[in-house]
Amino acid sequence: MFLHRRTPQLPTPEEALRGRATPEFTVPSRHTVLGNALLGPYPEGLEVADFAMGCFWGAERKFWETDGVWTTLVGYQGGYTENPAYEEVCSGLTGHTEAVRVVYDPKTVTYAQLLKVFWESHDPTQGFRQGNDVGTQYRSAVYTHSPEQAAAVAASREAYQKVLTGSGYGEISTEILPAEGRTFWPAEPAHQQYLDKNPAGYCGIGGTGVSCPIGVAPAGS
Repeated sequence: MFLHRRTPQLPTPEEALRGRATPEFTVPSRHTVLGNALLGPYPEGLEVADFAMGCFWGAERKFWETDGVWTTLVGYQGGYTENPAYEEVCSGLTGHTEAVRVVYDPKTVTYAQLLKVFWESHDPTQGFRQGNDVGTQYRSAVYTHSPEQAAAVAASREAYQKVLTGSGYGEISTEILPAEGRTFWPAEPAHQQYLDKNPAGYCGIGGTGVSCPIGVAPAGS
């Protein structure tokens, strides 16, 4: 007898796990690589960006290796369950993505440059999966913190769609929504900077190999 995996499907708010009023763990105070605080408030002048691009272990490393990034942390975003646990998110019953919060200095690295890292580090055309990782929590998403970020994401999506289409890829399925009203719930301590603590650990991050034209050509070219 063959076992058939159920097609991933986002839960409705009524179907989602209820969660809990307070977290069951304490987030570490410092980033193990960058040495800066994980949780805010952050120094004046820094900005925040939220990305989801598959398993958050490898995604976080992509950003902490980027010049101008002050700190990173992983968590759960875009769903309904309050203070979710990793196992709950993996069940598909919270509606959350595995997300990375990136705190950066816009004088050193622009949001457009972070978007280039985002687009090129995963395949945004795969829907509820990323490579062999299947589930709604692995969907591609950007949660924006300002109208400027929203406009930049839209322009970059249009630009990247053109080159992806030319390379034989399908439609970008990335979820693009305001971060407001979509709480970023920090993940458990073991998941923070996981690949720094476990250098040989699993990393499911892998892009299409198609260069994103951000910073090279305008979206309408």
